[in-house]
Amino acid sequence: MTLILASQSASRRAMLDAAGVTYEAMPAYLDERALEGSLQGSPPDLVALALAEAKALAVSKERPEATVLGSDSLVAVDGRRFDKPASRDQAAEHLRFFSGREMQLFSAACLARGDQVLWTHVALARLQVRALSEAFIADYLAHEWPAVAGCVGVFRIEARGVQLFDTIAGDHFTVLGMPLLPVLGALREQGELPA
Repeated sequence: MTLILASQSASRRAMLDAAGVTYEAMPAYLDERALEGSLQGSPPDLVALALAEAKALAVSKERPEATVLGSDSLVAVDGRRFDKPASRDQAAEHLRFFSGREMQLFSAACLARGDQVLWTHVALARLQVRALSEAFIADYLAHEWPAVAGCVGVFRIEARGVQLFDTIAGDHFTVLGMPLLPVLGALREQGELPA
């Protein structure tokens, strides 16, 4: 069977590569912001799951014979959802808002085949952002921008982003952007990986 990752995310590809999973990467072309807009008022875990499902199903329509893995991550702080920053100035605004607060990071995954959802999962990580000074934010973005432009939460945990946090409760893979252990279990159940 063929596994397709419905994403071009470097971190998701790196996780699958490191785990020895054979796959093709094929991005899902859909208007994520429009889908999010249609889900206004929905809890963040359901929004992340809807995005993961939409990605998997979009690619599944093009490749119905394959098992397609869709994944998405969403950040919420004090009940407010955050998307990837559109500019360096917006990234700084996000970091100022996050300062001293708990960030909830929802990572969702979906397997689809033949335009049908086979399996879904949502995981939550709680990241306590330390108090961030203006000097730190400026220095951080001087080093991390534009690499963090494509990251919800404005951080890469595998890089300087780890300096944003006092504590992290949750699975490391969830923080990286995909609940890898449940995904691997589901791929074994679907016969994509040896049991």
